[in-house]
Amino acid sequence: MSLEFNEKGKYFTDIISKVAVPSVIQTVMHRIEGSVHVRLDGRVKDELDRAEPFLAVTNAKVFGLDGAVLYETDFMTVSRSQIIWVIPGDDTAYGGDKP
Repeated sequence: MSLEFNEKGKYFTDIISKVAVPSVIQTVMHRIEGSVHVRLDGRVKDELDRAEPFLAVTNAKVFGLDGAVLYETDFMTVSRSQIIWVIPGDDTAYGGDKP
């Protein structure tokens, strides 16, 4: 990690600050509930538009087609080509109880 200061005291670093945004991700075969990490002043859409082939998700739960939890993990990556839709933030509530 490098850390540099300019003459005004502003510092520059290689670390990119991000905010964890709770999200629901629907893939071709699974629903994933977890946190997508977004750059400060950024949007989930900005993270989805990046060129990397995978999207990092933390504190993830993977649900099967029947709604049962298949996996729980602290970290996973999701192939962007398999993502159908994403609901970010507090908009994750929907009618009915969660399975």
